[in-house]
Amino acid sequence: MTDPQQPGIPGSDKSFPPSQDLWSQSAAPSGARAAVQEPGWERATLEKLAFAALSEQRSARRWKIFFRFAWLLLIVALAWGAMRQASTGASKSTPHTAVVDIKGEIASGAEASAEFVVAAMRSAFEDEGSQAVVLLINSPGGSPVQAGIINDEIVRLKAKYNKPVYAVVEETCASAAYYIAAAADEIFVDKASIVGSIGVLMDGFGFTGIMEKLGVERRLLTAGENKGFLDPFSPQTEKQREYAQAMLNQIHQQFIGVVKAGRGDRLKVTPETFSGLFWTGQQAVEMGLADKLGNLDYVAREVVKAEEIIDYTRRDNVAERLAKRFGAAMGIGAAKAMMSAGPQLR
Repeated sequence: MTDPQQPGIPGSDKSFPPSQDLWSQSAAPSGARAAVQEPGWERATLEKLAFAALSEQRSARRWKIFFRFAWLLLIVALAWGAMRQASTGASKSTPHTAVVDIKGEIASGAEASAEFVVAAMRSAFEDEGSQAVVLLINSPGGSPVQAGIINDEIVRLKAKYNKPVYAVVEETCASAAYYIAAAADEIFVDKASIVGSIGVLMDGFGFTGIMEKLGVERRLLTAGENKGFLDPFSPQTEKQREYAQAMLNQIHQQFIGVVKAGRGDRLKVTPETFSGLFWTGQQAVEMGLADKLGNLDYVAREVVKAEEIIDYTRRDNVAERLAKRFGAAMGIGAAKAMMSAGPQLR
């Protein structure tokens, strides 16, 4: 039997409401009910998302500007500190031994360039507290022009300030480095140091044979018969070879003259002395190319009699390093490639 009073049963006067009304009144979530009740909710939601994205972009932009400004302040502070140190680091007037490093390749633009070394030596000589100037050398050589400028300046500064100059060799003092050391009053070496290599070279490559085999034609136009003198893709004539050899011989004689003037009677000349060979520090002392065995501390303590050591070496500051790294890298590389074709003392 069916209860006529039971709701939803056929024959009953109480039936279920339509399904849509039932969902909207009881089963629907409150947000959905609000959406149904408030037209345009999609637009409001999109506006909120857009404003949130803009706010996030503004925040990211502010942080980016902040970090860039912080890096700029750091670079400026480091550069200022480096320049301040360069201007005040050599102002001590108490008795001390002044040191100038000559390390790596001796070349224009390098830390062992004439510009840097000469500037450091002048500061060292001008300081009233410096009792002597020590050139701390560890270099395989480089440009005869740069070495000649430094050598001439050593001679001039010694005469002007009447202070002794000592060269202290670490691992290597060869070619252009020895060109510089020859101007010192005395040269101190380690028994295992490499010293000498009094000679000049000019190196390069010739590709003419390979080009002929590959069937490659070199098309070089010049105004002046010797303008393509060092072109590696063109054959070298005997006249050009003789000209280059004469130039190298002249520079070699200049080198020999500087060594003889600097070493004087201490030099024991043999047929091998100016042949381009190099020797150990112990052999160099025996040959008169060096004077004694000793390091920087020994020279400061026993020779100069001023144990305090102050470094006057001129080095790149932070701004210069950044400029070299990010600025004209391509230009510097091209310039070095062009300069490498010249005579070298190494």
